[in-house]
Amino acid sequence: MARHISYKYKGEWKKIPFSYDKYADSFEAVAAAEGIDLTAFRKMEQQVAMTAKGTGALKDYRKNAFVKMGFSEILLLRDDQEPFNL
Repeated sequence: MARHISYKYKGEWKKIPFSYDKYADSFEAVAAAEGIDLTAFRKMEQQVAMTAKGTGALKDYRKNAFVKMGFSEILLLRDDQEPFNL
């Protein structure tokens, strides 16, 4: 099934195709679409994963880091779906 990602970057909605063959997750895909280097983000993400006792800390870190980069919403959708707030 084909998928795409709708996301809001610096206040502007954008839509890109998505495939798990090319990207590990939706965060990686939107960062690549905007030309953002995730090297420092991945290093810190690994440190958080090693020290966190649950998945909540890692999810919070990921969400907060992407908000700081300018992303406010990231939605992974099938091709037949449209985001409700576009």
